[in-house]
Amino acid sequence: MRITELLKKESIELGVKVSGKEEAIDKLIGLMAAGGRLNDKAGYKEGILAREALGSTAVGEGIAIPHAKVAAVKEPGLAAMVVPDGVDYEAFDGSLANLIFMIAAPEGEADVHLEALSRLSTLLMDPDFKNDLIHAESKEEFLQLIDDKESERYEKKVRKEEKIAEDAAPEVQEPLKSAAGYRVLAVTACPTGIAHTFMAAENLEQLGKKLGIPVKSETNGAEGAANVLTKEEIAAADGIIIAADKNVDMARFDGKHVVKASVSDGIQKGEELIKKAVSGEAPVYHHTGAAASAEGGESEGIGHTIYKHLMNGVSHMLPFVIGGGLLIALAFLFDDYSINPANFGKNTPIAAYLKTIGEQAFGMMLPVLAGYIAMSIADRPGLAVGFVGGMVAKMGATFMNPAGGDVNSGFLGALLAGFIGGYIVVLLKKVLKKLPKSLEGIKPVLLYPLLGIFLVAVATTFINPFVGAINDGLTHFLNGMGGTSKVILGAVVGGMMSVDMGGPVNKAAYVFGTAQLAEGNFDIMAAVMAGGMVPPIAIALCSTFFKKKFTEKERQSGLVNYIMGLSFISEGAIPFAASDPLRVIPSCIIGSAVAGGLSMALNCTLRAPHGGIFVLPTIGNPFGYLAAVVIGSVIGCVILAALKKNKVGEE
Repeated sequence: MRITELLKKESIELGVKVSGKEEAIDKLIGLMAAGGRLNDKAGYKEGILAREALGSTAVGEGIAIPHAKVAAVKEPGLAAMVVPDGVDYEAFDGSLANLIFMIAAPEGEADVHLEALSRLSTLLMDPDFKNDLIHAESKEEFLQLIDDKESERYEKKVRKEEKIAEDAAPEVQEPLKSAAGYRVLAVTACPTGIAHTFMAAENLEQLGKKLGIPVKSETNGAEGAANVLTKEEIAAADGIIIAADKNVDMARFDGKHVVKASVSDGIQKGEELIKKAVSGEAPVYHHTGAAASAEGGESEGIGHTIYKHLMNGVSHMLPFVIGGGLLIALAFLFDDYSINPANFGKNTPIAAYLKTIGEQAFGMMLPVLAGYIAMSIADRPGLAVGFVGGMVAKMGATFMNPAGGDVNSGFLGALLAGFIGGYIVVLLKKVLKKLPKSLEGIKPVLLYPLLGIFLVAVATTFINPFVGAINDGLTHFLNGMGGTSKVILGAVVGGMMSVDMGGPVNKAAYVFGTAQLAEGNFDIMAAVMAGGMVPPIAIALCSTFFKKKFTEKERQSGLVNYIMGLSFISEGAIPFAASDPLRVIPSCIIGSAVAGGLSMALNCTLRAPHGGIFVLPTIGNPFGYLAAVVIGSVIGCVILAALKKNKVGEE
């Protein structure tokens, strides 16, 4: 796919004047929609703003490349805008952006468009090409410049490589390749793997030529790794540059001088990174089993490290919880309670099938949680060790009864098993490092699994009785809570869902709710989901009934929040919270707390960990639950309307 196939005339505008970054984003989203690339403008904007929240997509030298890969995109596309006077896009070098390309990538589809997008990112590193685009006099000329440059750069290169391959004998080609050598090797990766990954790679290679230091860059893009570094190249290199904002495979660089930096530094400080890589001053990397991201080259705090490992487990666990939980909820929906109340959920054949499959999927949550926590800590060798630790926790095995069943270690036990298993493997790697090199190959296939699984099983079996006592105590405490205290608990977990709407506090409340599902406390999950539904609905109501408080664009986005709120997607409120946090967040927290408390007071229960309004028939006391969500949303709406100022005339 060529770049010009992604960029339509309708999505190009030249000679634009915009007052700031937000207006530029809105203008580009409009151009993208004009090209027919979007299903949902508001959803796409949320993706763009979420990426900008990680750091400005301005790359300096007058260029910005905002991008998002979200479900709101119907088909891959580009939008382009030339701003002759420039716009402040928060570039690192303080330059104003004159040339802005916006990228739209669909979620979950084949990434056939990514090669074209990587080409565009690479071509924009050429200052002459960039200036030609800025001074293009028509949309046709703009497109022609891109088409010509792409043909010149890539088609000629392919033809040249093909001719060399035809003319040179195989035995001649390999020595020529190895003789060239690379003094510096780089790995570039950004969170989305669309633009910055390739721009950093191109910049490092071009600066290497300028400095007379051959550089090869491996790109870890959304399509996977390309231009992969070989063992021979790594062995021969003077230094390695990791310009990445996400985890990359580090085991292969053991014993090499490694410079760690962010992907933005790969674009902005390429010369500095290359010189440091060849100077011999960069620290020697010693692999401990974990993948690594650069994150500016600074070490992480203990709290952030633990949170990162935990979230790796939780993110892999949630599909099992949500899929299994929804199937169980559907089983109750399709069953007949009157047949046998004691067997409710399995009285009819379809209900029995749905509940059986749902229970199997739901039952995987603890091993998956532990497995991926351990893998985050110790890389692949930790996966099997963590899985087994999670299974032992799920069984409730003790030394007195290895088959389990006496204690309930549950979610907390699996969480601890994951961390214990991961660090056991890290310790094994250090201990077994002293073994002869000839035994290197049997470590991952024999020693790590054998010793790791045995040790994590022993450790988890040891802690199970203690964790089980904590779990039983918590369960008895929750079950024994009176009306007032249960309402307070519901208000707390409901309010937490609005604190950061998808962030750590939100996830803590959600994980607590899903963990209690496994313990049979279905009322807490109901309060959690009620609290999570309120923020988007409250904002949607406010933008509908208090229109003067919002701009026209905000009112349009507000309508989408009805759907997002009813679907239990709290993140729909993020753009509003980001633009006015001091008014929006407190309003949503109060509304969510009211909804959570009312849900608990009305004895609402929820067996499914997701679904929003669509699982209402499976909720215990559905009318009470609906009332709790509506009342909480209305209260949040009224408070927000009282706090916000009118925006008429500010559009």
